[in-house]
Amino acid sequence: MPTDIVRCRNCGQKNRVPAVAPSTPRCGKCHQPLPWVAVAGDDDFAEVAEGSAVPAVVDFWAVWCGPCRMVGPALDRIAEDLAGRVKLVKVDVDRSPKLSERFAIRNIPYLMVMSGGRVVAERAGAAPAAELRTWVDGVLASAGPGSG
Repeated sequence: MPTDIVRCRNCGQKNRVPAVAPSTPRCGKCHQPLPWVAVAGDDDFAEVAEGSAVPAVVDFWAVWCGPCRMVGPALDRIAEDLAGRVKLVKVDVDRSPKLSERFAIRNIPYLMVMSGGRVVAERAGAAPAAELRTWVDGVLASAGPGSG
């Protein structure tokens, strides 16, 4: 399973953040929550997204998709702002045809939120960062205890 290096916004410490863990990642130095961003595909989606300890915001995207490149930084910011509360999972539709078929992805970017292994919200198309944040906040509020 891949591991990313994430710098803590609070103290600047570099931390290893695995794609899969039993709980949300925290800084090894100051113990503040870290943004949790992972890449998943056909072979590891169940473990990375559906088995997430916190709600997973799943971004179905492609390298060639202009609107996807606009949404990506906004989602990264949401993952930073909601560190400890959400996990951002990025799925490249060109490399994950089984997932694209399973979830009937016809338009990208396509976003969904999974909680407890099930899809609790979904939306297609790009949107401004503030609108995406409002959508995620609303989903977390309605998803119940432990999700927001």
